[in-house]
Amino acid sequence: MTPISKFLSRSTLALTATLALAAAVQAAPYQAVQLDKSKVSFSYKQMGVGMDGHFAKFSPQLSFDPAKPEQTKASIEIDLASIDTGSGEADQEVVGKSWFNTSAFPKAVFVAKQVKQTAPNVYDVLGTLTIKGHARDVKFAMKHAPQGKLGVLTGSFTLQRADYAIGEGMWSKFDVVANDILVSFQITALTGK
Repeated sequence: MTPISKFLSRSTLALTATLALAAAVQAAPYQAVQLDKSKVSFSYKQMGVGMDGHFAKFSPQLSFDPAKPEQTKASIEIDLASIDTGSGEADQEVVGKSWFNTSAFPKAVFVAKQVKQTAPNVYDVLGTLTIKGHARDVKFAMKHAPQGKLGVLTGSFTLQRADYAIGEGMWSKFDVVANDILVSFQITALTGK
């Protein structure tokens, strides 16, 4: 074997080992969530003007193996009283009976029912979202960005607030607050527990 052949052979072996190691790291299932690097936010229109907000408290449970997405178990509970609309007055209004009614329904809950890969690092997620006792199926695309032992999972979907009785009485019309609410998430997941 010539010196060049030996070099190429060793380089190929090293590259193969590196790729195998990278694949093994990426293929490890995610079992925990780094809350300080995760977020659940929303956007909507109020009188035609775009508004944004987020929830400060939420509890995700996750078991996600990118190589076996059909075995995924995932859920998230969102503390609705932790809403931050950017206005203290609005925050107090939306936890009341006409909106989230957090004294009776303190949490929104999403439970994944099915996860299927549709492209490299892209998955279709089907699950049930329950708010104020109203359960509806939602479907969305989720992207997975592997970063060593971390994986960043992102996605969004649009819900109609009327489906969940968010905004009752005088707020049930959509002239002030639009019916469509875009919910977005970024979950930073870790391998192992």
